Amino acid sequence: MPLQYSPYDFDVHRDPYPYYARLRTEAPVYRNETDDFWALSRYADVLAALRDSDRFSSANGAIRMEPAFWGPQAEQMFSFVAMDPPRHTRLRGLVARAFTQHRVQGLETRLREIASGLLAPLLERGSFDMMADFAGPFPTEVVAELVGVPEQDREMLRKLGMEIMYNDEQSTDLRPEAIQAIGALIGYYTELTIARSQDRRDDLLSGLLDAADGDDRLTPEEIVSVLILLVGAGIETTMLTLGNLWHTAWQHPEQRRKAFDGRIDAWIAESMRYEPSTQTTLRTATEPFELHGVSIPAGARMLLLLGSANRDPAVFTDPDTFDLDRDAGASLAFGSGRHHCLGANLAQLELRVALQEIVGKVADYDIDPAGVRRIHASNNRGFAALPTTVTAR
Repeated sequence: MPLQYSPYDFDVHRDPYPYYARLRTEAPVYRNETDDFWALSRYADVLAALRDSDRFSSANGAIRMEPAFWGPQAEQMFSFVAMDPPRHTRLRGLVARAFTQHRVQGLETRLREIASGLLAPLLERGSFDMMADFAGPFPTEVVAELVGVPEQDREMLRKLGMEIMYNDEQSTDLRPEAIQAIGALIGYYTELTIARSQDRRDDLLSGLLDAADGDDRLTPEEIVSVLILLVGAGIETTMLTLGNLWHTAWQHPEQRRKAFDGRIDAWIAESMRYEPSTQTTLRTATEPFELHGVSIPAGARMLLLLGSANRDPAVFTDPDTFDLDRDAGASLAFGSGRHHCLGANLAQLELRVALQEIVGKVADYDIDPAGVRRIHASNNRGFAALPTTVTAR
Protein backbone atom coordinates (compact mmCIF):
# COMPACT_ATOMS: atom_id res chain seq x y z
CA MET A 1 0.00 0.00 0.00
CA PRO A 2 1.44 3.42 -0.96
CA LEU A 3 2.49 5.56 2.01
CA GLN A 4 0.05 8.40 2.65
CA TYR A 5 0.16 10.59 5.75
CA SER A 6 -1.97 13.58 6.75
CA PRO A 7 -2.50 15.02 10.24
CA TYR A 8 -6.14 15.56 9.21
CA ASP A 9 -6.78 11.85 8.51
CA PHE A 10 -9.12 10.29 11.10
CA ASP A 11 -7.35 6.94 10.72
CA VAL A 12 -4.12 8.69 11.74
CA HIS A 13 -5.97 10.11 14.77
CA ARG A 14 -7.03 6.58 15.71
CA ASP A 15 -3.43 5.33 15.71
CA PRO A 16 -0.62 7.43 14.17
CA TYR A 17 2.27 5.21 15.25
CA PRO A 18 2.25 2.68 12.36
CA TYR A 19 2.28 5.68 9.98
CA TYR A 20 5.24 7.17 11.84
CA ALA A 21 7.17 3.88 11.66
CA ARG A 22 6.76 3.78 7.88
CA LEU A 23 7.68 7.46 7.52
CA ARG A 24 10.91 7.01 9.51
CA THR A 25 11.91 4.03 7.34
CA GLU A 26 10.52 4.85 3.88
CA ALA A 27 10.27 8.66 3.74
CA PRO A 28 12.13 10.51 6.52
CA VAL A 29 11.36 13.68 4.55
CA TYR A 30 7.77 13.19 3.42
CA ARG A 31 6.01 15.53 1.01
CA ASN A 32 2.22 16.00 1.23
CA GLU A 33 1.16 18.05 -1.81
CA THR A 34 -2.51 18.30 -0.83
CA ASP A 35 -1.91 19.81 2.61
CA ASP A 36 1.31 21.52 1.45
CA PHE A 37 3.93 20.44 3.97
CA TRP A 38 7.11 18.42 4.36
CA ALA A 39 7.18 16.12 7.41
CA LEU A 40 10.27 15.14 9.42
CA SER A 41 9.81 11.95 11.43
CA ARG A 42 13.24 10.85 12.73
CA TYR A 43 14.36 11.93 16.17
CA ALA A 44 17.69 13.39 15.03
CA ASP A 45 16.04 15.48 12.29
CA VAL A 46 13.20 16.74 14.51
CA LEU A 47 15.64 17.67 17.31
CA ALA A 48 17.96 19.48 14.88
CA ALA A 49 15.03 21.48 13.48
CA LEU A 50 13.74 22.41 16.95
CA ARG A 51 17.19 23.72 17.87
CA ASP A 52 17.81 25.62 14.62
CA SER A 53 15.49 28.63 14.76
CA ASP A 54 17.50 30.42 12.05
CA ARG A 55 16.59 27.88 9.37
CA PHE A 56 13.30 26.70 10.92
CA SER A 57 11.24 29.78 11.74
CA SER A 58 8.25 29.93 14.11
CA ALA A 59 7.09 33.35 12.87
CA ASN A 60 4.11 31.99 10.87
CA GLY A 61 2.92 29.89 13.79
CA ALA A 62 3.88 26.58 15.29
CA ILE A 63 0.73 24.94 16.60
CA ARG A 64 -2.19 24.61 14.20
CA MET A 65 -2.46 24.26 10.45
CA GLU A 66 -5.85 25.98 10.12
CA PRO A 67 -5.52 29.14 7.95
CA ALA A 68 -6.67 31.39 10.82
CA PHE A 69 -3.55 30.45 12.75
CA TRP A 70 -1.00 30.45 9.96
CA GLY A 71 0.88 33.60 9.03
CA PRO A 72 1.91 36.84 10.77
CA GLN A 73 -1.38 36.92 12.74
CA ALA A 74 -0.41 33.71 14.60
CA GLU A 75 1.31 35.68 17.36
CA GLN A 76 -2.05 37.15 18.46
CA MET A 77 -3.04 33.67 19.64
CA PHE A 78 0.33 32.13 20.41
CA SER A 79 2.41 35.06 21.64
CA PHE A 80 6.17 34.36 21.70
CA VAL A 81 5.58 30.73 20.57
CA ALA A 82 4.94 32.23 17.11
CA MET A 83 8.02 34.49 17.07
CA ASP A 84 11.72 34.29 16.22
CA PRO A 85 14.64 36.17 17.82
CA PRO A 86 15.08 38.97 18.66
CA ARG A 87 11.35 39.48 19.34
CA HIS A 88 11.00 36.00 20.82
CA THR A 89 14.02 36.54 23.06
CA ARG A 90 12.64 39.83 24.41
CA LEU A 91 9.05 38.69 25.01
CA ARG A 92 9.87 35.27 26.45
CA GLY A 93 12.50 36.87 28.68
CA LEU A 94 9.98 39.34 30.12
CA VAL A 95 7.34 36.64 30.63
CA ALA A 96 9.91 34.43 32.37
CA ARG A 97 10.48 37.21 34.93
CA ALA A 98 6.84 36.82 36.00
CA PHE A 99 6.46 33.07 35.41
CA THR A 100 9.03 32.14 38.03
CA GLN A 101 9.78 28.79 39.65
CA HIS A 102 8.98 30.42 43.00
CA ARG A 103 5.52 31.44 41.78
CA VAL A 104 4.85 27.96 40.39
CA GLN A 105 6.02 26.10 43.51
CA GLY A 106 4.01 28.46 45.69
CA LEU A 107 0.84 27.10 44.04
CA GLU A 108 1.30 23.50 45.21
CA THR A 109 -0.89 23.69 48.33
CA ARG A 110 -3.67 25.38 46.38
CA LEU A 111 -3.33 22.82 43.57
CA ARG A 112 -3.91 20.02 46.08
CA GLU A 113 -7.01 21.77 47.39
CA ILE A 114 -8.39 22.16 43.86
CA ALA A 115 -7.67 18.52 42.94
CA SER A 116 -9.09 17.19 46.19
CA GLY A 117 -12.20 19.36 45.88
CA LEU A 118 -12.88 18.16 42.34
CA LEU A 119 -12.27 14.51 43.23
CA ALA A 120 -14.45 14.30 46.35
CA PRO A 121 -17.89 14.18 44.64
CA LEU A 122 -16.53 11.97 41.82
CA LEU A 123 -15.20 9.36 44.24
CA GLU A 124 -18.47 9.44 46.13
CA ARG A 125 -20.30 8.61 42.89
CA GLY A 126 -17.76 5.95 41.95
CA SER A 127 -18.09 6.60 38.22
CA PHE A 128 -17.45 9.71 36.15
CA ASP A 129 -15.99 10.97 32.87
CA MET A 130 -12.29 11.57 33.47
CA MET A 131 -12.16 14.26 30.75
CA ALA A 132 -15.29 16.32 31.46
CA ASP A 133 -15.30 15.90 35.24
CA PHE A 134 -11.61 16.16 36.16
CA ALA A 135 -8.98 16.44 33.40
CA GLY A 136 -10.69 19.53 31.92
CA PRO A 137 -11.78 21.40 35.08
CA PHE A 138 -8.52 20.85 37.00
CA PRO A 139 -6.05 22.77 34.75
CA THR A 140 -8.76 25.35 34.02
CA GLU A 141 -9.00 26.12 37.74
CA VAL A 142 -5.21 26.07 38.10
CA VAL A 143 -4.68 28.63 35.33
CA ALA A 144 -7.45 30.85 36.75
CA GLU A 145 -5.71 30.67 40.13
CA LEU A 146 -2.29 31.38 38.61
CA VAL A 147 -3.48 34.34 36.53
CA GLY A 148 -5.58 35.82 39.33
CA VAL A 149 -9.05 35.57 37.78
CA PRO A 150 -11.69 36.69 40.32
CA GLU A 151 -13.84 33.85 41.68
CA GLN A 152 -17.07 35.29 40.23
CA ASP A 153 -15.66 35.19 36.67
CA ARG A 154 -14.33 31.64 36.68
CA GLU A 155 -17.50 29.85 35.59
CA MET A 156 -17.73 32.12 32.53
CA LEU A 157 -14.07 31.44 31.74
CA ARG A 158 -14.61 27.70 32.14
CA LYS A 159 -17.39 27.80 29.55
CA LEU A 160 -15.34 29.89 27.10
CA GLY A 161 -12.34 27.60 27.56
CA MET A 162 -14.38 24.48 26.87
CA GLU A 163 -15.87 26.10 23.75
CA ILE A 164 -12.35 26.67 22.44
CA MET A 165 -11.03 23.23 23.39
CA TYR A 166 -14.05 21.21 22.28
CA ASN A 167 -13.41 19.41 18.99
CA ASP A 168 -16.30 18.43 16.75
CA GLU A 169 -16.14 14.69 16.13
CA GLN A 170 -16.61 15.18 12.39
CA SER A 171 -14.07 17.95 11.84
CA THR A 172 -10.54 19.08 12.62
CA ASP A 173 -11.41 22.74 11.95
CA LEU A 174 -11.97 25.33 14.64
CA ARG A 175 -15.74 25.86 14.95
CA PRO A 176 -17.33 29.35 14.65
CA GLU A 177 -18.35 29.10 18.34
CA ALA A 178 -14.71 28.57 19.28
CA ILE A 179 -13.62 31.65 17.31
CA GLN A 180 -16.34 33.69 19.06
CA ALA A 181 -15.16 32.35 22.43
CA ILE A 182 -11.59 33.42 21.62
CA GLY A 183 -12.88 36.93 20.87
CA ALA A 184 -14.80 37.02 24.15
CA LEU A 185 -11.72 35.79 26.02
CA ILE A 186 -9.53 38.51 24.46
CA GLY A 187 -12.13 41.10 25.52
CA TYR A 188 -12.31 39.74 29.07
CA TYR A 189 -8.55 39.54 29.57
CA THR A 190 -8.12 43.05 28.14
CA GLU A 191 -10.54 44.41 30.76
CA LEU A 192 -8.92 42.37 33.53
CA THR A 193 -5.46 43.64 32.55
CA ILE A 194 -6.67 47.25 32.71
CA ALA A 195 -8.29 46.63 36.12
CA ARG A 196 -5.21 44.86 37.51
CA SER A 197 -2.93 47.67 36.33
CA GLN A 198 -4.73 49.84 38.92
CA ASP A 199 -4.79 47.18 41.65
CA ARG A 200 -1.88 44.74 41.85
CA ARG A 201 -2.26 41.30 43.48
CA ASP A 202 0.04 38.36 44.14
CA ASP A 203 -0.66 36.66 40.80
CA LEU A 204 0.80 36.11 37.33
CA LEU A 205 -1.13 38.98 35.74
CA SER A 206 0.36 41.45 38.24
CA GLY A 207 3.77 39.85 37.64
CA LEU A 208 3.40 40.37 33.88
CA LEU A 209 2.44 44.01 34.44
CA ASP A 210 5.50 44.52 36.65
CA ALA A 211 7.98 42.54 34.52
CA ALA A 212 10.67 44.89 33.24
CA ASP A 213 14.08 44.83 31.63
CA GLY A 214 15.32 48.34 32.30
CA ASP A 215 12.64 50.55 30.76
CA ASP A 216 11.24 47.75 28.60
CA ARG A 217 7.87 46.40 29.70
CA LEU A 218 5.16 44.22 28.18
CA THR A 219 2.40 46.12 26.41
CA PRO A 220 -1.24 45.36 27.39
CA GLU A 221 -1.67 43.60 24.01
CA GLU A 222 1.36 41.41 24.68
CA ILE A 223 0.06 40.50 28.13
CA VAL A 224 -3.34 39.50 26.71
CA SER A 225 -1.65 37.31 24.07
CA VAL A 226 0.26 35.51 26.85
CA LEU A 227 -2.99 34.93 28.76
CA ILE A 228 -4.67 33.56 25.61
CA LEU A 229 -1.67 31.28 25.03
CA LEU A 230 -2.29 29.80 28.49
CA VAL A 231 -5.66 28.46 27.33
CA GLY A 232 -3.99 26.16 24.81
CA ALA A 233 -0.58 25.60 26.35
CA GLY A 234 -1.68 25.69 29.99
CA ILE A 235 -5.13 24.13 29.92
CA GLU A 236 -5.76 22.07 26.78
CA THR A 237 -2.35 20.35 26.72
CA THR A 238 -2.52 19.44 30.42
CA MET A 239 -6.09 18.21 30.05
CA LEU A 240 -5.19 15.94 27.13
CA THR A 241 -2.02 14.73 28.87
CA LEU A 242 -3.98 13.72 31.97
CA GLY A 243 -6.39 11.76 29.79
CA ASN A 244 -3.56 10.06 27.91
CA LEU A 245 -1.84 9.11 31.18
CA TRP A 246 -5.09 7.64 32.47
CA HIS A 247 -5.89 5.69 29.31
CA THR A 248 -2.36 4.38 28.78
CA ALA A 249 -2.04 3.07 32.35
CA TRP A 250 -5.46 1.42 31.98
CA GLN A 251 -4.19 -0.41 28.88
CA HIS A 252 -1.09 -1.68 30.73
CA PRO A 253 -2.11 -3.23 34.10
CA GLU A 254 1.43 -4.22 35.16
CA GLN A 255 2.74 -0.71 34.59
CA ARG A 256 -0.39 0.75 36.24
CA ARG A 257 0.43 -1.23 39.36
CA LYS A 258 3.91 0.30 39.45
CA ALA A 259 2.39 3.77 38.99
CA PHE A 260 -0.11 3.23 41.80
CA ASP A 261 2.68 1.90 44.02
CA GLY A 262 4.37 5.30 43.91
CA ARG A 263 6.09 5.62 40.52
CA ILE A 264 4.18 8.82 39.66
CA ASP A 265 7.07 10.72 38.05
CA ALA A 266 7.98 7.71 35.88
CA TRP A 267 4.31 7.35 34.90
CA ILE A 268 4.26 10.99 33.76
CA ALA A 269 7.58 10.88 31.89
CA GLU A 270 6.99 7.60 30.08
CA SER A 271 3.39 8.46 29.17
CA MET A 272 4.48 11.78 27.67
CA ARG A 273 7.05 9.95 25.58
CA TYR A 274 4.76 7.08 24.61
CA GLU A 275 1.56 9.08 23.98
CA PRO A 276 2.31 12.84 23.88
CA SER A 277 -0.67 15.17 23.66
CA THR A 278 1.22 17.44 21.24
CA GLN A 279 2.03 15.21 18.27
CA THR A 280 3.25 17.81 15.78
CA THR A 281 4.64 21.31 15.61
CA LEU A 282 5.12 23.55 12.58
CA ARG A 283 8.07 25.56 11.32
CA THR A 284 8.80 27.52 8.13
CA ALA A 285 12.03 26.89 6.18
CA THR A 286 13.86 30.20 5.82
CA GLU A 287 16.19 28.95 3.06
CA PRO A 288 16.36 26.05 0.61
CA PHE A 289 18.15 22.94 1.87
CA GLU A 290 18.54 19.24 1.15
CA LEU A 291 17.91 16.41 3.62
CA HIS A 292 18.04 12.65 2.94
CA GLY A 293 18.25 13.40 -0.79
CA VAL A 294 15.10 15.56 -0.80
CA SER A 295 15.28 19.22 -1.87
CA ILE A 296 13.16 21.55 0.24
CA PRO A 297 12.48 25.13 -0.91
CA ALA A 298 12.57 28.31 1.14
CA GLY A 299 9.14 29.04 2.60
CA ALA A 300 8.26 25.36 2.96
CA ARG A 301 5.94 24.39 5.80
CA MET A 302 7.85 21.88 7.91
CA LEU A 303 5.77 19.53 10.07
CA LEU A 304 7.94 18.16 12.88
CA LEU A 305 6.47 14.87 14.13
CA LEU A 306 7.20 14.89 17.87
CA GLY A 307 5.08 11.76 18.38
CA SER A 308 7.24 9.92 15.85
CA ALA A 309 10.54 11.18 17.28
CA ASN A 310 9.50 9.85 20.69
CA ARG A 311 9.07 6.36 19.17
CA ASP A 312 12.31 6.35 17.17
CA PRO A 313 14.17 3.04 17.85
CA ALA A 314 17.46 4.84 17.16
CA VAL A 315 16.98 6.60 20.51
CA PHE A 316 14.52 4.48 22.51
CA THR A 317 14.96 0.70 22.78
CA ASP A 318 11.72 -1.14 22.04
CA PRO A 319 9.94 2.22 21.66
CA ASP A 320 6.40 0.84 21.21
CA THR A 321 6.52 -0.71 24.68
CA PHE A 322 5.12 1.30 27.60
CA ASP A 323 7.74 0.79 30.32
CA LEU A 324 7.99 2.81 33.55
CA ASP A 325 11.54 1.50 34.08
CA ARG A 326 12.73 3.22 30.90
CA ASP A 327 14.83 6.42 30.98
CA ALA A 328 12.50 8.77 29.08
CA GLY A 329 14.75 11.79 29.58
CA ALA A 330 15.38 12.25 25.84
CA SER A 331 11.65 12.69 25.13
CA LEU A 332 10.67 15.75 23.07
CA ALA A 333 7.25 16.11 24.74
CA PHE A 334 8.17 19.62 25.92
CA GLY A 335 10.07 20.47 22.75
CA SER A 336 13.71 21.59 22.70
CA GLY A 337 15.81 24.64 21.95
CA ARG A 338 14.66 28.22 22.51
CA HIS A 339 10.99 27.18 22.25
CA HIS A 340 11.24 24.53 24.99
CA CYS A 341 7.97 24.79 26.93
CA LEU A 342 8.21 27.67 29.42
CA GLY A 343 5.41 26.11 31.48
CA ALA A 344 7.01 22.64 31.76
CA ASN A 345 7.54 23.00 35.52
CA LEU A 346 3.91 24.02 36.08
CA ALA A 347 2.62 21.19 33.88
CA GLN A 348 4.70 18.59 35.71
CA LEU A 349 3.60 19.95 39.10
CA GLU A 350 -0.07 19.84 38.03
CA LEU A 351 0.22 16.28 36.75
CA ARG A 352 2.12 15.11 39.82
CA VAL A 353 -0.34 16.70 42.26
CA ALA A 354 -3.40 15.41 40.38
CA LEU A 355 -2.10 11.85 40.19
CA GLN A 356 -0.87 11.81 43.81
CA GLU A 357 -4.31 12.94 44.98
CA ILE A 358 -6.02 10.28 42.85
CA VAL A 359 -3.66 7.44 43.82
CA GLY A 360 -4.01 8.39 47.49
CA LYS A 361 -7.76 7.80 47.31
CA VAL A 362 -8.21 5.24 44.51
CA ALA A 363 -7.06 1.59 44.65
CA ASP A 364 -7.76 0.86 40.97
CA TYR A 365 -10.01 1.89 38.08
CA ASP A 366 -11.60 0.71 34.87
CA ILE A 367 -12.57 2.51 31.66
CA ASP A 368 -15.67 1.62 29.62
CA PRO A 369 -14.32 1.16 26.06
CA ALA A 370 -17.79 1.69 24.58
CA GLY A 371 -17.88 5.29 25.81
CA VAL A 372 -14.33 6.31 24.87
CA ARG A 373 -14.22 9.16 22.35
CA ARG A 374 -11.12 10.70 20.78
CA ILE A 375 -10.70 14.32 19.76
CA HIS A 376 -9.92 15.14 16.14
CA ALA A 377 -7.12 17.68 15.80
CA SER A 378 -4.24 18.12 13.39
CA ASN A 379 -1.63 18.60 16.10
CA ASN A 380 -3.05 17.23 19.38
CA ARG A 381 -3.88 13.68 20.45
CA GLY A 382 -6.20 12.81 23.28
CA PHE A 383 -9.72 12.10 24.39
CA ALA A 384 -13.06 13.88 24.53
CA ALA A 385 -14.54 11.23 26.87
CA LEU A 386 -13.08 8.55 29.17
CA PRO A 387 -15.93 6.98 31.22
CA THR A 388 -14.26 5.73 34.40
CA THR A 389 -15.26 3.57 37.35
CA VAL A 390 -13.03 3.69 40.43
CA THR A 391 -12.46 1.42 43.40
CA ALA A 392 -11.82 3.50 46.53
CA ARG A 393 -8.93 2.65 48.86
